[in-house]
Amino acid sequence: MAEYSRVKSTKLVLKGLNKGKKKKHKDKKRKREDEEAKPDIVGGWWCVSCFGEITGTVAIEMHSNSYVHAMDTGLFTVGAPHQEDEGPDPPEQFTAIKLSDSRIALKSGYGKYLGINSDGIVVGRSDAIGAREQWEPVFQDGKMALMASNSCFISYSESGDIEAKQKTAGDEEMMKIRSCTEREVKRNDNIADEDRGNVKNCEVNYVKKFQSFQDRRLRVNEEDSTNLKKARTDGKFHETLLDRRAKMKADRYCK
Repeated sequence: MAEYSRVKSTKLVLKGLNKGKKKKHKDKKRKREDEEAKPDIVGGWWCVSCFGEITGTVAIEMHSNSYVHAMDTGLFTVGAPHQEDEGPDPPEQFTAIKLSDSRIALKSGYGKYLGINSDGIVVGRSDAIGAREQWEPVFQDGKMALMASNSCFISYSESGDIEAKQKTAGDEEMMKIRSCTEREVKRNDNIADEDRGNVKNCEVNYVKKFQSFQDRRLRVNEEDSTNLKKARTDGKFHETLLDRRAKMKADRYCK
């Protein structure tokens, strides 16, 4: 029995049990996924992700919170960094004009179009759009580079200018185009725009859609809208709206 007393007792381990393994924390992974899903918006300026979104007033972010800045000499540089919630300054804002399905023109606040000179330096001194004032945004793998008319991508040079001299786009040529244009909200449901809101708003929406405005006056049925609420619940909303419009005798689609 003395031999048994010297044996160290251990905890019984059943086959199949995962001994000693701790649950992996997924906080870091979840945080990274949340950051990727978070929209890239700075001070109301959102990052475009395709050519079709480039329109109206835009800004070109070359470094984090730093934008292409127009100078009164007709040259361009990268402006001072902004706060994380601060958008671009007026000299850093441009007007984007679509020229084709792949090319745009950019107009500075000085009323001049951005182009390149014979040395590949980006300048803004032209009053009209020519071959050198055309730009092609290139999107790939969630990144974007801006190609000039000489088939080179723009970047920030050591001399402080914006130049287009690189035939291939590397990290230094990657940038973001930000826009402050109001985006159309994509809805996941199939509800028509006229059917959104309360019953009175819906009735006004349909009156605007179907009424014949002979005297340019909006005519809405002034009767109690309680029956509209009940009809909406019973699935007879549009039928009831049509009956109410028919009473007004100003609807070109009513009997």
